[in-house]
Amino acid sequence: MIKYAMRLLLMVVVMLFFTTCGKKRVERSSERKDTIAIDVTLPARIDSSMQKMHPLHKTAVYVYDLTADKPIYGFQEKEPMPTASCMKLLTGIAAQHLLTQRFTFNTEMYADGRLKDGTFYGTIALKDGLDPQLSAPDLLEFAKRLRKQGVKVIKGRLLADLLLPNAIQAEEHWFPWDLEKSRHGLFFQGGDYVLRQIKRQFRAAGIAVPDSCVQLGRVSKGMKRVFRYKRPLRLIVERMWKNSSNTQSTGLLCAIGNRYNPQEHPAQAGVAYLRKFMADEIHADSTFTIHDGCGLCTHNRLSPEHLVALLRYGYRHEPIYRWLNRLLPLSGVDGTLRYELTHASTRGKVRAKTGTLSHPYGISTLSGFCPGKNGHMLAFSIMNSEMSVLDAHVIQRKLCQTFVK
Repeated sequence: MIKYAMRLLLMVVVMLFFTTCGKKRVERSSERKDTIAIDVTLPARIDSSMQKMHPLHKTAVYVYDLTADKPIYGFQEKEPMPTASCMKLLTGIAAQHLLTQRFTFNTEMYADGRLKDGTFYGTIALKDGLDPQLSAPDLLEFAKRLRKQGVKVIKGRLLADLLLPNAIQAEEHWFPWDLEKSRHGLFFQGGDYVLRQIKRQFRAAGIAVPDSCVQLGRVSKGMKRVFRYKRPLRLIVERMWKNSSNTQSTGLLCAIGNRYNPQEHPAQAGVAYLRKFMADEIHADSTFTIHDGCGLCTHNRLSPEHLVALLRYGYRHEPIYRWLNRLLPLSGVDGTLRYELTHASTRGKVRAKTGTLSHPYGISTLSGFCPGKNGHMLAFSIMNSEMSVLDAHVIQRKLCQTFVK
């Protein structure tokens, strides 16, 4: 009994010790941030660069020292501006918050029936998981699974259970040419197209499928899942950020919406969640305007302060920051920054999301991270509009050079 009491006392002492030490570490960390010196010359250097660049037309800039946790510079930083593809920063960060980084896009196949002499009698159903990268040839893998199990003929029903029975359409104020050039995931292209592809791929696998059995429908209770294809969230976010894919961001927006409010259209529910995330998690003021998750809508409006607040949120959450640090384009190296910021002073130092819309007038945005002259990590946002995109790139290039040297 005495030994038990001594052990218990020892455990209490150890717990108190580590609890106290933890508190001291938090306080010391806070004290260190309060006393960390910022680069006091940077604001003047930025001002000097800005004065040399005329005309600026509509330009807004915000720079924040993440290491010291202090704002460094602002020029019209509270002004909501056309955001273009920097909207994808919001979509990617909000998705990680709601869905978590472990989320996978699951496309599943279910069956209910019996197999006799190569003929399947019953129902087979493909269930949509809103995978933005699923293509028609991917269906061949589903068909091959059935073929390996001895299915040569389907007599009954082959269903497509779609969350989006109609094809994704351009929103009213989307930049028009993009939808024509985009290749959305298979299940975003409408029921008629999906049914045609199911017939084609199943027949290519050697399974006889009568036209009349391929239909839109729902997976019914009691059906057994026989195959699942998983695609990790990271692959979607990487293509969305690195290559600025509008199809990936639209698909991800639908996944967000389907999780947030399954009763509403996925895209509309997704936009509703982005607005909620900005208000509840980023604590943004009410000046923002959000119409989509990709930035094609010319009516989207975020300010440089909003975008830097998103980057600060990501920086504070280590798992999200790891993805930002690995999946955003790297200046002069890859993604949409492969041929930008290639000067020796900036190449390989800037991780940022680009945004460009050249219609109805020039819109160009750049928001991300870079090291400052003093070694501190900076978050910045540069937003330009009503000017040539080429002129905007010159401004962004000069400012990024000023940030790092």
